[in-house]
Amino acid sequence: MEGVIKKLTIVGLCSLLLACGSVTKKQDSAPKRAADVSSVQNAIPKDEPKSKYGNPAHYEVFGKRYYTLKTSRGYHEKGIASWYGTKFHGRRTSSGEVYDMYAMTAAHKTLPLPTYVEVTNLDNGRKVIVKVNDRGPFHGNRLIDLSYSAATKLGIIGKGTGNVDIRAVSVGDTAISSPAKVSYSPIQNTAGLYLQLGAFATLNRAEQLRRDIQQEVSDTVLIVPLLKADMKLYRVRIGPLVNVEYGDSLAQQLVELGFKDTHIVIE
Repeated sequence: MEGVIKKLTIVGLCSLLLACGSVTKKQDSAPKRAADVSSVQNAIPKDEPKSKYGNPAHYEVFGKRYYTLKTSRGYHEKGIASWYGTKFHGRRTSSGEVYDMYAMTAAHKTLPLPTYVEVTNLDNGRKVIVKVNDRGPFHGNRLIDLSYSAATKLGIIGKGTGNVDIRAVSVGDTAISSPAKVSYSPIQNTAGLYLQLGAFATLNRAEQLRRDIQQEVSDTVLIVPLLKADMKLYRVRIGPLVNVEYGDSLAQQLVELGFKDTHIVIE
C-alpha cells in the first residue's frame, strides 16, 4: 500500500508540474477580443510559504532534468520571455493555484514557487512585477513564460517573445517598481543574443567543445571567460545571433547532432 501511495503522489506531482508551461500541442492564443489590462496592477511581493507540491528537489520534462533552486535570493538573469494564454486559462498551475491569464503571474523552470520577480523588457525599458507560481516554459530557449496581462504590459504579445532582464524581489525591497503601474525606464540596449553550449572550469574542455561545434556550424564559436567568486568559468557560445528564431533553429540543428544542453543568453 505504501508503494501505491508513493506512486500516486509522484503521478500527481508530475501532473501539477506539467499543468502549464507549453507542454501540449494545442495552439495557444490571446483572447478573441484584446483585453484592456491597463488597470491590472503589478503583483505585490508577500511572505508566503513554499508550495507543497511545486518545489521538488528535481523533476524531468521531455527527458531533461531540472533542479529547483533552494532560494531566489540574489537571482538575476537575462534571457528570452514568452507568454501563455487561453490554452491554460483556468487550469491548475504547478503550485496548485489556478492559472489566470489576466493576473500578473509567470512560469519558471527552477525558481522556488512562489517567487516574485521584476521583469524588464530590454528592448523598450518597460518593467512589471509578477508572481512566479508555475513551471515552464519547456519550449525552445525560453527563460520565463509570462501571463497574457504581463506580456501585454511589457509589449511582447505581438512579437511572441522579448529580451528580458529578470531579478527576484521580496517584501520591503525599495528598488522595485510601483505595484500600481508599469514602470518605463528608457534604456540603450546594446545586448547581444548568444547560444550557449556549455560552461567549464578548464580551458581545455571548453576548447575541445569549441572545436567540435565549429566543425558543424559556419557561425563563429566563441570562448567567453567569466570570473565567478574564486573560480573561472569558460563559456562556449555561438553568436551574436541575428534573432531568437535563428537561435531556435540553430539549437535544433545541434540537438539533432547530439548537442542537447544549449540555451540562449543575452549579454
